[in-house]
Amino acid sequence: MAKLRHLAITVPDPEATALFYQKTFGLERVGTTDSSIASGVYLSDGVVNLAILRYKSEKAAGERQGLDYVGLHHFGFWVDDVDATKSAVQGNGGEFLMGPPVVVSNSFYEMKFTDPNGIIFDVNHTGWRGAKREP
Repeated sequence: MAKLRHLAITVPDPEATALFYQKTFGLERVGTTDSSIASGVYLSDGVVNLAILRYKSEKAAGERQGLDYVGLHHFGFWVDDVDATKSAVQGNGGEFLMGPPVVVSNSFYEMKFTDPNGIIFDVNHTGWRGAKREP
């Protein structure tokens, strides 16, 4: 069974937002990213990874959200088999969006899809920094 282990929000200032969540809820800073898609900070409660991002292009941000959007951007599932999941997504009315991103040392291998309503989600077979497949 897939495990929901990743949430991503998009904000104008990832560092300031990360500091808020660290101070307010005690989340642990587990990494940063500066990929071709976005820059940001990764936090974790020990089970779920929270990505606090600022996207670099309209394509990466998504047609519906755009670069100025602030809020929940997408969520991610840790799966056993990305290719089988891709087939299941598309067979059930979802669409492939992008991925994997241009690899840099601090990016994760993931593919982005949209559900039949246009909501963006990731699938990943290696997990996210600070997330645990089984709590």
